[in-house]
Amino acid sequence: MREVLPELMRWWRAGETVGVGTVVATFRSAPRPPGASMLVGPAGEAVGSVSGGCVEGAVYELGQSVVDDGSPVLQRYGVSDDDAFAVGLTCGGILDVFVEKVDQQTFPELGRIADDIEAGRPVAVATVVEHPDPAWVGRRIVVRPEGEERDREGSLGLARADDAVADDVRGLLALGHHQTLTYGPEGERRGEGMRVFVWAFAPPPRMLVFGAIDFAAAVARMGDFLGYRVTVCDARPVFATHSRFPAADEVVVSWPHKYLRAEADAGRLDARTVICVLTHDPKFDVPLLEVALRLPEVAYVGAMGSRRTHDDRLERLRESGITDDELARLCSPIGLDLGARTPEETAVSIAAEVIALRWGGGGERLGGLGGRIHHEGVRR
Repeated sequence: MREVLPELMRWWRAGETVGVGTVVATFRSAPRPPGASMLVGPAGEAVGSVSGGCVEGAVYELGQSVVDDGSPVLQRYGVSDDDAFAVGLTCGGILDVFVEKVDQQTFPELGRIADDIEAGRPVAVATVVEHPDPAWVGRRIVVRPEGEERDREGSLGLARADDAVADDVRGLLALGHHQTLTYGPEGERRGEGMRVFVWAFAPPPRMLVFGAIDFAAAVARMGDFLGYRVTVCDARPVFATHSRFPAADEVVVSWPHKYLRAEADAGRLDARTVICVLTHDPKFDVPLLEVALRLPEVAYVGAMGSRRTHDDRLERLRESGITDDELARLCSPIGLDLGARTPEETAVSIAAEVIALRWGGGGERLGGLGGRIHHEGVRR
């Protein structure tokens, strides 16, 4: 949804009606993840993608029909569908796509949601996409962190269902995960019959790059490309400058371990945070890693250095009291074995390791493997 939101908001604010198709669940080798969206504009425009091209025509036609009819539809495309080849999903995957009519009457909360997303404030939308009672389909609640103004808007139909869904949605919101949840028809946690799709718009995940070196500039560019909010930190002001790291969202002059401790204490790190230690100087990286490896939840801690540097670093960390379980969280030497030499190639190898750990990939060549291509993974 995020990638099509500007066009959607342009039409919504102009009082137009838009058909919106969203991937709410995938199975096997589906080409786009849950949350991917396609718009059918008021003049027949097609914006975005739900399948990378496979079923766009079918979803486009369904979007036009839903706009005319007004009733939302949950449609499955894939190998279990007799029309799978006709719509072009020949990759062998299955998509569940929810298509709805969106305008100021059907979705009055959208303006405030867009403002939250633009400002980097966490917000989630939970929409009923399947229910034994068709009247429930399309109902939604908007959920924000507890204690905020309007921390819950709308209703699914029963207070019991609202409470159960809102509680679960806040857990997804903390991680920025889109997901379909299943409940009983009245919100029973162990029941079946009601499926609720959650768009969870959290601020971008953070990538903290320590060490203002040429490799850090390449890693910052790669982090920006992957959608992270990138911070470069170094204690040396002559090197830690915005002109040297134009891709970074912020450049901080501070002792790395002090900065990381302060960010953790302020609650600005989460289970999606990536930490790249590129200093390969024990006076910087050992105290920094003492902090990083003891953080309760971060997605990744990697440290650059040769094999000799790595062995020396492990010895120093053990002497400082870091346990073997804590050391097991450390990715060092940093990155996957791609044979990388240049800063840019090294940045690719680091990004590859981050992605592999996030999704549960092994880093092998796909051409030498069998089975499914896309992993479910941890999705941090």
